Amino acid sequence: MFRIENLLRENIKRLVPYSSARDEFKGEASVFLDANENSFGSPLITWYNRYPDPMQWKVKEKLSAIKAVPVTQIFLGNGSDECIDVLFRSFCNPGKDNVIIVPPTYGMYEVSANINDVGVHKVALTENFQLDLEGIEAAIDDNTKMIFLCSPNNPTGNSLDREDVEMILNNYHGLVIIDEAYINFSRHRSFVQELKEYPNLVVLQTLSKAWGLAALRVGMAFASKEIIQIMSKVKPPYNINQPSQELALRALEEVGMVNDMIREIVKERGLLAQSLEEISVVQRIYPSDANFLLVKVNDAKKVYDSLLKKGIVVRDRSKVELCEGCLRITVGTERENNELIAVLKQLT
Repeated sequence: MFRIENLLRENIKRLVPYSSARDEFKGEASVFLDANENSFGSPLITWYNRYPDPMQWKVKEKLSAIKAVPVTQIFLGNGSDECIDVLFRSFCNPGKDNVIIVPPTYGMYEVSANINDVGVHKVALTENFQLDLEGIEAAIDDNTKMIFLCSPNNPTGNSLDREDVEMILNNYHGLVIIDEAYINFSRHRSFVQELKEYPNLVVLQTLSKAWGLAALRVGMAFASKEIIQIMSKVKPPYNINQPSQELALRALEEVGMVNDMIREIVKERGLLAQSLEEISVVQRIYPSDANFLLVKVNDAKKVYDSLLKKGIVVRDRSKVELCEGCLRITVGTERENNELIAVLKQLT
């Protein structure tokens, strides 16, 4: 049975979070003399001399309307990477606990584990990039606090089988973190809508991909009210800056524009895959539910270096487990994709 108190670090149970006057004060005010700010303004603009809303309520309210999730079940991080780090710092005891990752997958799960001195149990995906349920079951021990699943997966691009994910959610009593950074490019249903069913579920999303706001660094975690309260207690007080909150709010008004961009990216993804099939150095193009393609090529390093010389940067994944000989290619604009294809056609 899932019991959050069984996962929580003892020092976090006892933690009294940093509290600013903006946390304690509710309502409207015109004179702020609480936070030792510069009351005269800043070289940029008057309101940047004030600290931002530490809980980002306006952004969360807008996301709540879009995602159909209560505000109390939303956490905002300085990118999804901060959400991941806060989960480690909340639930994993350094030098004692461990997590499970399923490579090939997003590299920050392991990096964050290493930073926090948390063990990593690796259970490789199968040859068709799906979960090895028996391997995951065997890797779980009494100190396994979290399992990280990325779907659609980075760098492979495919979605994980939903029934397999549900099997883990139903039978594992730690936290299951499903990273849905690329969910907007997929036809699969988000697990955000399953939060009521699974108290041990944490879903990560981001404004960096489909919303095109990578420079703002706004990541999202959706979970039970209890988990969100813990994450909010552990995070730095002002982790999302004022300009990021303002610009995120403006962008969240443009759902229609974002949906149009998603459709265009998905269309370009299909066209790019078709064009790559005609390239002699390309051996295989893996199916993708993301905004990138995993492509197996002859002599990946040579192809990567040749593209780089022409000013085209892709990601060399050829040394990653199960991705030998592969490049990860983001779907660009029509012009960018055409430039890529033109260079690849010159390679033999």
